[in-house]
Amino acid sequence: MKYRIGLAVTIIPLLFLLSGCEGLAELGVNWHGLLSQFISFGLLLVILGYFAYKPITRMLDQRSERIKESMEQADRIKQQSARTEEQVQAQLTQARKQGQELIVQAEQIGERLKAEAREQARLDAEAIVARTRAEIQTESEEALAQLRREFAEVAILAAEKVIKRTLDKEAHRDLIEEAMKESTRFRREP
Repeated sequence: MKYRIGLAVTIIPLLFLLSGCEGLAELGVNWHGLLSQFISFGLLLVILGYFAYKPITRMLDQRSERIKESMEQADRIKQQSARTEEQVQAQLTQARKQGQELIVQAEQIGERLKAEAREQARLDAEAIVARTRAEIQTESEEALAQLRREFAEVAILAAEKVIKRTLDKEAHRDLIEEAMKESTRFRREP
């Protein structure tokens, strides 16, 4: 299209010159010089069109294509960024939910551990009470046995003084044990 315009610009003055060369000569215009200038200008337009116009338009087209590709790539990146942000938000929501679940589980474990500690403390206290009762029972039995021995010795001494003779300690002890068995006061409790 642009070649046609350049060609028309060159041809129209040529035709004008050829049709009225005498009128221009009267004005002082050399039509041979003017014709050679128009031909030179036409050739210059054709040469520039071939060597300059095509490479410049090709370069502009390439740049336009690169800009278009860059814009498309920017749109893809923008869409990918939006998808990535949605995924991050979903992961954050899921992480918060898991965190809440972990907190609930930790609270449940804490409560269970408290209950187990209370139960263990109760069992330990019961064991201490049972052990203390057993110790008290053992000490009570030992004290009662000691009391019996002392009572037997006192009884033997009293009997010796009363009878004024010394009896065999073993015989006395047997007598006292027999007397104690008969007595309800010194009997062992079951």
